[in-house]
Order: sequence, then structure tokens, then C-alpha cells
Amino acid sequence: MSRRDQGWELHGRQPVLAAGQPLDRARAAMLMIHGRGGTAQDILGLADELSHPGFAYLAPQATGGSWYPFGFMAPIEDNEPYLSSALETIAALVQQLEQAGIGLKKTLLLGFSQGACLTLEFVARNARRYGGVAGLSGGLIGPEGTSWNSNKSLAGTPILLACSDRDAHIPQERVLESADVLRRLGGDVTARLYPGLGHTINEDELRRVRAMMDDLAVR
Repeated sequence: MSRRDQGWELHGRQPVLAAGQPLDRARAAMLMIHGRGGTAQDILGLADELSHPGFAYLAPQATGGSWYPFGFMAPIEDNEPYLSSALETIAALVQQLEQAGIGLKKTLLLGFSQGACLTLEFVARNARRYGGVAGLSGGLIGPEGTSWNSNKSLAGTPILLACSDRDAHIPQERVLESADVLRRLGGDVTARLYPGLGHTINEDELRRVRAMMDDLAVR
């Protein structure tokens, strides 16, 4: 088996946990992508704090608790084939939601830490109008000097980028650079840097995500 095939095996055979409404009854959905060393169960725990009538919540599991082996600012090729496998995992879930009748405009993608990096990279590479995107403690993937271009548009997708101003894993410069890139791709981006927060999620971030969910619920 090639290294690439091993990468696809990594994430493609892992479970996807669910909470909230069944897909056939849900009016909107949230895909929740966990961070390095985390689990689908961990990130799905946020569904209790983000509970909203009519929402389905899906959380895929990365093999070994990591979507790709090296840091998010390492050369892209160093994180392959695992990165491509992880991106395909999200793509497959988005397709599953569309087939269940939950369109992209009713789908909110949320990720924390490595999961935030993966989520932001997915929407940059697959620019379309999503219901919303929340990248909590993350930034676009690639070394300094990476260019993110697309011939498609995010078409006003609401996007939240939120992080500590001194996160040990996520340089604030990459957060702000990611915000600029996603704006150029047509996203309606809100970027928040919290003084001295640490590598965690705070109540203000949850409040902003809840507001995005409220907007989806009334469309």
C-alpha cells in the first residue's frame, strides 16, 4: 500500500459522531472538527453549549487524534497524504448533508485548533456560499509565502476567526493574514484577537457562533 493510500485509510474509516436532530428532520447542520490530540466526542461536547432547535451536529474522528502529523505552517507536502485525506473527510460530510436535503447555506463548519486550520483550509480551497464558518484558534495551512487563490467565491459567507493574541500554537499574524485571504475570496469575515486568552474557547466566541446559528434558523 502506498503512503497516499495509507493516508486515505487513516481518516476514511473513522467514525462520525452525531447529536441533535436526525438529518431527515434537521433544518440546519454544524460540522465540528476537533483539534490535535482531541476526539470527536470532545468537540461534540460543544453541542450542549451550542444547542439549537432544528440543528444536527456531526463530528468526524481523526485517526490517532491528529488530522495531519506536522504543524500547520510546515511545508504542505510534509503533511501529505494525511491533509488531503482530512479535507476529503469534510467534503464527504458536506456531500452527505446535501444529499439529506441540508444545503450548503444551511451548513455551519466549526473547528478548534488543528480542526480550525483544517476547516479554514477547506473553505478556502472549496469557496462557495456556506451558512457560516467558525475557525477558533486556527489559520490557513501552509508555510510563510503560501498563496491561497480560487476562481470561486465565498459569496458573503459569515466567517469568524477568533484566537488569543499570544497563542503558543497559532501566530496572530497568520490569523490576520487568513482573515484577509478569506475576505478576498468573498467572505464576510470577523477577526477577534483576545488578550492573553490562551489556547482555548471563551464565552464571547460561543456567543458569536450562537448568533450565526440564529441567523441560519430564520432563513
